[in-house]
Amino acid sequence: MSEATLRDAPLSAALDVEIRAVLFDLDGTLVDSAPDLAGAANEMRAVFGLPALPYELLRPMVGTGARGMLDVALSIGPGHADFERVREDFLGRYELRMLRSTTLFPAVDGLLDSLGSQGLPWGIVTNKAERFAIPLTEALGLRGRAAALIAGDSTPHAKPHPGPLLEAARRVGVDPRHCVYVGDDIRDVQAGHAAGMATVAASWGYLGRGEPVGAWGADIVVERPEQLLKSLRLA
Repeated sequence: MSEATLRDAPLSAALDVEIRAVLFDLDGTLVDSAPDLAGAANEMRAVFGLPALPYELLRPMVGTGARGMLDVALSIGPGHADFERVREDFLGRYELRMLRSTTLFPAVDGLLDSLGSQGLPWGIVTNKAERFAIPLTEALGLRGRAAALIAGDSTPHAKPHPGPLLEAARRVGVDPRHCVYVGDDIRDVQAGHAAGMATVAASWGYLGRGEPVGAWGADIVVERPEQLLKSLRLA
């Protein structure tokens, strides 16, 4: 099936399975946190006496977490002697500003309302630590509506391991085979497949700098949140 066909095909038709719950990644899928994460990265550059990087260079790396942001901002990775210290500084700066400019992506609120109104539970599975995920989802009105919130340290593993997705399915009370996972990073697709779930690639997200989204192997690629409703035959 071509990528164009995948964009247009109903998810249930593509998979021949009934979808009973929808699980979402957070950053780059439900929430546009790039302005605040990029801002924290440029604060770190200022600490090292470096000029700010253009937002366009930092945005694609948001889905890779602190490791990816520090790699592009400072060329510092886990093998660097100062990596842990610099990482904690970056995370502390982000924590202070993480609600400054972060918002829901357009149409996400309506999408979630539509899922709820039609009795389809939804949850969040993110690699963001609870330290950030809980206050962020509370401030944006997501946590109280979600049937489950699994953060990066809620289980012993993080994506692309299937463990967090399987725990979310358990909390929602739906067999993983009847869940769909929506995310904007190839690790989301890998985790979804490993958990036995249908997968949707959200091409409005950050996407990283690796393979193009059409090469990730997702069951469906959607360009806008409202297209997911059509894929689930809810609109």
